[in-house]
Amino acid sequence: MEPMQTDPHHAAAFDFSGQVIRLYAALISGAPAAPQQTEPSLGGKLLYAAELEPKGHALVIAANIAGAATLAATSDPAAQKQAIRDGVIDFLVTSLDEALRILKNEIRKHETVAVCVAAAPEAVKREMLERGVLPDLIPQRATPSLACEEFLAHGARRLETDSFEELASLVAWQVSAAPAQWLPKLDAIALDCLDPEDWRARRWLRLAPRYLGRLAQGMHVACFTPQAKQAFISRVEEGMHSGEIGIEVNIQTAD
Repeated sequence: MEPMQTDPHHAAAFDFSGQVIRLYAALISGAPAAPQQTEPSLGGKLLYAAELEPKGHALVIAANIAGAATLAATSDPAAQKQAIRDGVIDFLVTSLDEALRILKNEIRKHETVAVCVAAAPEAVKREMLERGVLPDLIPQRATPSLACEEFLAHGARRLETDSFEELASLVAWQVSAAPAQWLPKLDAIALDCLDPEDWRARRWLRLAPRYLGRLAQGMHVACFTPQAKQAFISRVEEGMHSGEIGIEVNIQTAD
């Protein structure tokens, strides 16, 4: 195990992944029971993420991992292009009508989707209220100008991210070469070290690499209990020593 590297890209990826994990935990904690599924999800729920600025990227990605349908908005062309480039959103549309056509279909099927309207968030929120479009979830970070008390009054849940102390134990792993080959194998080891009943952490490990994409390229990050963290580190060290893992692995932790 090695300390965190000072490489700015790796440090930024680690910090960003930590933000996403915290938001994911806040989202998935409110997932309804799903007796016909192996794990609960936010399928069928709508998150209004408000402004799609850099901090909003973490929220949208967390919602994707949790299984929600997400509506965001921004009138900034640079932010729109960045969100598409990073794979944060699936669709960029010019009106709420277009967004709702996509969202209604995916929500009905309990599928994950992220849609951004190329308009000011305040205008989108106002139109949502006028048309009776009520989200199930709203962000904790809403600014005063985008206060969503009207949505809260109709039963929306505001995300709370301050009570997840267990998220302090983050572990990241990187490889010196061939990440497409070796990172999935390391993910499988990590999954095997988790409690079989910890569906929240298991869902993260399965889906986070897909949705984080290029924002955390070459690095996978997860949250472990102390026991699971030690088991993972030991398994990886043993694998490198025996030759089962034929690559140098850098494991980094932040406690």
